[in-house]
Amino acid sequence: MIRARRICVTAVAVLAALAGSPGLAQAQQPRQAEPLTAAPADSELPPGWRFSGEGVARELVWRAPKPVAMGDARVEFHAGGRLLGVPKAGKDGRTFRLDLDEARDTQLTDLQVLAAGRRLDAAAGETDKPRDRAAAKPPAPLPPGAVDPGKPGSYRTVSGAYDLDPVRLPGFRAPVEMRAEVVAPKGATGSRPLALFLHGRHPTCYKPGTEEDVNIDWPCPAGMKEIPSHKGYLRDQKLLASQGYVTVSISANGINGQDSEAEDAGAQARSSLVRQHLARWAGWAARPATAPAVVRDAPKADLSRVLLVGHSRGGEGVNRAAMDSLYPPPADQDGYRGPVRWKVRGTVLIGPTIFGQNPVADVPSVTILPGCDGDVADLQGEVYVDGTRGVSRGTALHSAVYMIGANHNYFNSEWTPGQAEAPAWDDFWHDEEQPDPVCSPGTATRLTADQQHQAGATYIAAAARLFVAGDDRVRPLLDGSGKRAPSADPARVLTHAVGGKRGAGFLPDGKVNVTGGRLCSAVDPDPAVSCLGSVTSGASPHFATWDTERETGRRAVELRWSEPGAVTRVRPAAPLSLAGADSLALRVFVPPNTTRTELDVALSDSSGRRATLGRVRVDGLPGSERTASYWAREVRVPLMAAVRAGLDLKHVKSLDLTPRSRSGQAWLMDAWGWRPGTPAVKEAALPRVDIGRTTVREGDSGVRTYRVPVQVTGKSSGQVRVYVIDPDTGKAKDRLVTVRPGGHDIDVPVEVKGNTRYAYGTQHDIVVKAVRNAVVGAHRGGVSVEDDDPRPTVSVTPVADRVTEGQPLTWRVSLSEAADVELWSIFAVTPVAEGAELSTKDVDPEWLAENSGASPDPERPLSEVEGLYLWASVPAGETSGDVTLPTLKDGVAEPAESVRFQFVTEDGEPQEGGPVLTGTVLDGS
Repeated sequence: MIRARRICVTAVAVLAALAGSPGLAQAQQPRQAEPLTAAPADSELPPGWRFSGEGVARELVWRAPKPVAMGDARVEFHAGGRLLGVPKAGKDGRTFRLDLDEARDTQLTDLQVLAAGRRLDAAAGETDKPRDRAAAKPPAPLPPGAVDPGKPGSYRTVSGAYDLDPVRLPGFRAPVEMRAEVVAPKGATGSRPLALFLHGRHPTCYKPGTEEDVNIDWPCPAGMKEIPSHKGYLRDQKLLASQGYVTVSISANGINGQDSEAEDAGAQARSSLVRQHLARWAGWAARPATAPAVVRDAPKADLSRVLLVGHSRGGEGVNRAAMDSLYPPPADQDGYRGPVRWKVRGTVLIGPTIFGQNPVADVPSVTILPGCDGDVADLQGEVYVDGTRGVSRGTALHSAVYMIGANHNYFNSEWTPGQAEAPAWDDFWHDEEQPDPVCSPGTATRLTADQQHQAGATYIAAAARLFVAGDDRVRPLLDGSGKRAPSADPARVLTHAVGGKRGAGFLPDGKVNVTGGRLCSAVDPDPAVSCLGSVTSGASPHFATWDTERETGRRAVELRWSEPGAVTRVRPAAPLSLAGADSLALRVFVPPNTTRTELDVALSDSSGRRATLGRVRVDGLPGSERTASYWAREVRVPLMAAVRAGLDLKHVKSLDLTPRSRSGQAWLMDAWGWRPGTPAVKEAALPRVDIGRTTVREGDSGVRTYRVPVQVTGKSSGQVRVYVIDPDTGKAKDRLVTVRPGGHDIDVPVEVKGNTRYAYGTQHDIVVKAVRNAVVGAHRGGVSVEDDDPRPTVSVTPVADRVTEGQPLTWRVSLSEAADVELWSIFAVTPVAEGAELSTKDVDPEWLAENSGASPDPERPLSEVEGLYLWASVPAGETSGDVTLPTLKDGVAEPAESVRFQFVTEDGEPQEGGPVLTGTVLDGS
């Protein structure tokens, strides 16, 4: 027997494929139904969670207590520590729905709503871990660098716009605009380098004169105006233009309004749009007379020197554009198929997403990580640095720029309150009762909007000066050398890097032996294995999660000591060479807000000689439980002591780290031989892997075998790691695969058994990540199996529909035939046709709260209780189940009272002529 809404949710599991993202995508308004739980039988669902619909339209619904700001991070549903899927957002900005048509038999336990690791479904303080709310102090300013790229150049600027015919992109229903804002140097001679800006995912439309009336529709409905997100970088454009760059900022509202259905959240579409614009600029450079007026008024653009700047999802878009410019994508996925007549010299990625975790190793990059990012809060953009290690030649510099006190939105003036044309907000929400010690406005570490934008412009210009202009004097601002750009003051900006002139390194990801410390996993559900475990307050950008609950070969070395002197030794599988290096550069992080962690650094060679290089000091970043502040500082020790000791630097066997602080904890990300300079970068000839998706029907009989579509293009061979996700459990098995262009090395067969019993569809997914000498475009795909059997029809019969108060009303819900999955039927309370109606004081108050969240007071008819439903389940393989409504004996003389529930259709409305549950309760006094 099933008691209504006290339910065992065992029919929900690997749900929607990881595709697209929410935002205010087109969706229905919330259908009222009460909080539920998805744990063992007869337990309660967390507040705000609901089921809605039935059959193939059945959904898991979460309603936020207030609108969730639209941003670039994906809103995700998790259960039991694993990803369920990516829901769609309703127009109210509060309701998120996940289709359950691919359900399997897995319990919904520990339901959570996350966005870039940030918990959305918990009240302030509910998920807090041990913390210190004392005001954080910013670190001391670094010494200034030799040059300051934030100073305006000598050129005056000219501005204007162009608006071309829209373009159609694969998988997108409506055309996408080709609109841009151009700022160029006035009077500059010769060809000038081109910097292209791409904004991120933000509302597309607003109603003038309102404070909150925004949406993410495309095209904008009547009465609403487009939000000009692409105009938000004019300050950055003017700085670069004054220094001699032609700049263009392109609009991507048409992608933002349609990317919720894209499996890659729109990365390929954004790349196509970027390359469509670059192709136009290449054509205008060759035929100036065909260019728009603003382009003709600007100096000729030099397409051999291109810098791509992307914010948030725009960062992932320009990363993909850089990849696609070197390694063409499959034609059926691409929205640009012409020749590549440009050369991308580098990218700047501002608070970027990287859902695919597929950075381009051979294109230099600078990634700005905003320390108070309330949107992409896990700072997953760190993967643009960490994810390039060992993948290709390693000569491209990949820099991470950690900007303390910066939020996500204020790098774009059109996303900044007081500066934007449309409604805008601070993405790092401020709790007045529990202010954040690092990021709440007014703290010593939080930047104002103008301070943040100025700092961002300065470091964009630094990247341009290094990658495009080739000025190595600016490199110490970006590569962990500990210099600052005064134009960015008072921002505290810290950097580290990989690549460039770093040589061989100690990488925990590879074959390595660790003694005295712990080789830990960046992503693993087991706290004993993972690097941070479950009790850490805050997060680490280095350990941003991906599409699987655990990853193979993504690791760090943890040091933990209670007294000084305990040596942690890191020994690679084979000796490495540090010959030619000046220093050993280590990336190490310690817990936030800690100071004066000191480590002695020593090396040993293959003959047993050992030399202590020196002592390093590492301080933690200002941080709280809401920030991703476990971020590595780069520290260096000269190799001179090893030379003096006669160490054979061509055969270095091990690295020793010895704590000199009394107690503490630290994590080593890697250590490299380092010397100054920025080498020329030439991309390697690599194979490219793209995973596709095929959809098949189940059929009525027999077994058919399908294969996950995989394309391998490009040149040479490389290695990728393939994760095959079990559709029943969501767990993944992985293997290392060598791929070759045109080969079938990634071979994942999927058996589909036909039958004639109703069930939900099934997703058989794989995800792929580059390991060595390879690039990955579309990282996720698989085989989607559609069930083609009709859903059984529902009928109801009374079991006990006329009872004395204190006894339960009971009905039997029957199916026309058994199904292979548990099926739910929903009945909405409606007014009775005549006579007295059962009231809130006539039923069990616990039942009422579980099924509607309502209180019995004030007393009112049940049909006036908002969101009251009966939920009936029929287990898999069975044809009926009972549903009950418990009543109370109140001792008050009263007439017979009735109740009526109407079957709810897939659109959430009562079905006229459909099954009805009616019952009468007699007075027991």
